[in-house]
Amino acid sequence: MAKFPTQAEIVIIGGGIIGASTAYHLARLGKTDVVLLERHKLTSGSTFHAAGLVGQLRSNANITQLLGESVKLYRTLEQETGLATGWKMNGGLRLACTEQRWIEVKRQATTARSFGLEMHLLSPKEAQDFWPLMDVSDVIGAAFLPTDGQANPSDITASLAKGARNAGAKIFEDTEVTGLVVQNGRVVTVETSRGPIACETVVNCAGQWAREVGKMAGVNVPLVSVEHQYMITEPIPGVTSTLPTLRDPDRLTYYKEEVGGLVMGGYEPNPIPWAVDGFPKNFEFQLLQSNFDHFQQIMELALGRVPALETAGVKELINGPESFTPDGNFILGQAPELTGFFVGAGFNAFGIASGGGAGKALAEWVAAGRPPYDLSAVDILRFGRNHQDVGWVRERTLEAYGKHYSIAWPHEEHDSGRPLRRSPLYDRLKAQGAVFGEKLGWERPNWFASGSEEARDRYTFGRPNWTDAVAREHRATREFVTVFDQTSFAKFLLTGKDAEEALSFVSAGDMARPAGSIVYAPLLNPRGGVECDVTACRLSENVYYLISGTGAATRDFDWLRRNLPSGLDAHLTDVTSAYAVLALMGPNARRVLEKITADDISNEAFPFGAVRTINVGGAPATALRMTFVGELGWELHIPVEFAATVYEALMEAGAEFGIADAGYRAIETLRLEKAYWASGSDVGPDHTPFESGIGWAVKLDKAIPFIGRDALLARRGEPLRKRLAGFSVDDPDVVLLGRETIYRNGERVGWLSSGGFGHSIGKPIGYGYVRRPEGLDEDFVLSGDYELDVATVRVPAKVHLAALYDPEMERVLA
Repeated sequence: MAKFPTQAEIVIIGGGIIGASTAYHLARLGKTDVVLLERHKLTSGSTFHAAGLVGQLRSNANITQLLGESVKLYRTLEQETGLATGWKMNGGLRLACTEQRWIEVKRQATTARSFGLEMHLLSPKEAQDFWPLMDVSDVIGAAFLPTDGQANPSDITASLAKGARNAGAKIFEDTEVTGLVVQNGRVVTVETSRGPIACETVVNCAGQWAREVGKMAGVNVPLVSVEHQYMITEPIPGVTSTLPTLRDPDRLTYYKEEVGGLVMGGYEPNPIPWAVDGFPKNFEFQLLQSNFDHFQQIMELALGRVPALETAGVKELINGPESFTPDGNFILGQAPELTGFFVGAGFNAFGIASGGGAGKALAEWVAAGRPPYDLSAVDILRFGRNHQDVGWVRERTLEAYGKHYSIAWPHEEHDSGRPLRRSPLYDRLKAQGAVFGEKLGWERPNWFASGSEEARDRYTFGRPNWTDAVAREHRATREFVTVFDQTSFAKFLLTGKDAEEALSFVSAGDMARPAGSIVYAPLLNPRGGVECDVTACRLSENVYYLISGTGAATRDFDWLRRNLPSGLDAHLTDVTSAYAVLALMGPNARRVLEKITADDISNEAFPFGAVRTINVGGAPATALRMTFVGELGWELHIPVEFAATVYEALMEAGAEFGIADAGYRAIETLRLEKAYWASGSDVGPDHTPFESGIGWAVKLDKAIPFIGRDALLARRGEPLRKRLAGFSVDDPDVVLLGRETIYRNGERVGWLSSGGFGHSIGKPIGYGYVRRPEGLDEDFVLSGDYELDVATVRVPAKVHLAALYDPEMERVLA
C-alpha cells in the first residue's frame, strides 16, 4: 500500500464515480501528483445504490456532448482496465401518452438532430416491439436513442479507479477529511484523519456531502439530499438482457433490465428531503428504510404500463438519498469564493450518465484553469445570493425534483421560494397586472394583464395566453413609449487611477473613451470566445459603471475579479442592490423625460451612446442613452429609495403620450426584430466576436493587449467556420423556441440558439449559427435555400444578417 503523502498538487475529496472519473482523467492528462481521499470505501456514498441508466439528450448542446463523452468512455473502459463495467449500449426508449408530451418528444427529436445525436420516432407498436412487456394502449408515440444504455455504477467506479492508479494517481480509502486550511484565498492544506496534506488545488466531489465539505473552506455548494426509491424484481419471463432502458414520463417512471428482472423507479411529485438537520455519523453503504406507502403512487402508475409487475417477486425496494440541485443541473467548476477550489457534485440521480464526461470536463478545467467548452449551464457561477440559504435551496430543489418528469414547457417559471428579491416597484406593478418571472431570486415583470386577461401563465407548445398582452406592449414601445423595470441588472463599479488600463486588458472593447461615454465591452476568454457581455459607462477618469445581465451577476463579477491585472490601482465593487433601473423606451421617450427634468436631453446635448448624471423628478439619476429594443430611450439608474417617486413622475408625465408598462417578454420580441443577440444563448464562450457579428466592438487594430487578442490574431484572415444569422418564417402559426435544426440546401448546418415572434413584422424569428467546417462568408450564408426543422416538420425560412425591423433608423436614435 502506498505511503500516505504529506503533500500533493491536487487533492480530490470523494470516491464516488465523479471523484474516480476526475482522478482518472487528470492522470491521463499527465497530472500524476493527484491524491483521491474517500472517508470510507469507494462508492460508499450514493454511487453504490444508483440505478445506472445512461441517457444523453439534454436541451443544451454542450451538456449533450458531455454525456456523449460518458458513453464514449464506457464503451472502451473495460477493455482498457480489464475490470468489468456492466456497460450495455442497449438503447433507450421514451414514451409519450398525451398530445402535448408527443409534441415535446418531437421537439426533442429535432434537438437530437440539431446536436448530431441519433434518435428515431416510433409508433406504439414499434415501441412495443422493442419492449414487449409493456401495455401501449395509451401510448401515442415513442422515441428511441440507440446509443443510450446502462451500466453497473460500482463496477464502473472500480474500473475508473484502476485506470487512475495505473496512470499514476493515488487513492486512499478510510481517510476522512476533517478540515480545510485557507490562506490568501485558496486552500493550502487538507486536514485528514491520517494527517495533513499540503496542496495547491482541491476538487470537491463529495456527493451529497459536498455542501458540508465546501463549508469547511467557506464555499457555498447549493445542493440538498432527497430520498429516491426504486424497486428490484425477481426474474420476469420475457425480460431479456438486450431490453432497452425505458422512460415513461407521463407515468413518472423508468425501467432497466437487471439479471433477468427489472429495476423500476420514479420521481414522485411529493419528494421527501433527507438530512435536513445534518447527516448521521458513519453513513456508508447504507440505505434508508423502504417507504412502501410513499412508493405506492409510483407502483400504481407502473402497473398500468407493465402488468407483469403485479405478479413479479420483489427482491428489494431501495431507498437511497441522493443530492439534487435547485435547477436540476449538476455543479462543476471553480468556486467564486476561492482560487483552486473546484466542485463536481449535485448530479440529480444521473451521475452515472454524467460521470465519464463530467470527470473529463472537470479534469480539463482543473488542468487548464478554464472549462474546455461552454459549461455555463452547470457552472457553479450560475448561482447567486438567493442560493446562500439552505432552506430556500431545499424548497426550490424539491420543486425541481417533483418536476423531473413533467413536461418541460416553454417559458416555464418555478413557483417555490417566491417572492424573494423584489424591486421597490414590485407591489405597485403587481397591482397593475404584472405577471412576474424569476431569475437569480429576482422578481421581474414578464408581462402585464389588462381587463379580463388572466394574470398568470398558461403553458403550452402553441400560442401562449400572454401573446396578445406582449403584442400590446411591443406595439406601445414601437409607437408610443413604455417603462420597463430592469432593477435586477447586475451592476459593478470599477474605481481607481488605473481603472482604464485594467479594464482595457480585460475587455476587447475600446475603454480609452472620454468620460460620459458608453462602451460595449465584450470580455473574451483566451480562446477568443465571448465570456461576458458587459456595458461599460465611463462616469469619470477613474470610475467605470459596469452593467451585466441578471443571471450573470456571479459569473461576470468573478471573471472580472480574477482577470483584472494585479498591481494596478483598480477596485471592483458589486453595487447591484444600490440602484433601481427604469428603462424609458419609445418614440415619445424624450417628450416624457423632458417634462420631469431641467437638464438638456436634446440629441445634441445627449447623443446616443452617452451617459449623463441628471435630475429626474427630484431624484439623481445616472441616465444611459442606449436601447436593447431599437427605439429612442434611456435607462435611468436611480438610488433605490427614489425608484417609486421617479416611476410615478414618469407615468404622470407620459399619460398624454400613451405611456404603458411593459415586461421582459416584450423586450425579447423587440430585440429579435432588431437583430440584437442575447448573451448566454446566441453568444457565449464558444463564439468569437467575428462569428457573432460583433467584430466592430473589438479593438484588434490598436496595439493594446487584451485577453483573447492573440487567439483572434492567430485566426485573422482565416475563413469563419460558423456565423450567427437571423431567420424568419412566413407562417405566423409556427412557434420557434430555439434548438430547431437549420438546413441549407437540404444539409444540416446548425440549430437555432433562440427564437420567438416579431409583432411588428408579424413573423416568427430565430437566431442561430450557420456552420461549415471548411469555412464560410456572408455570401455563403445569404445564398441557398433554408429550412427549419420544427418538431420534425421542415418549414421554409429566410436568412438575414441585418435587422428585420429597421424603419427610419435616424428617427429612432436621434
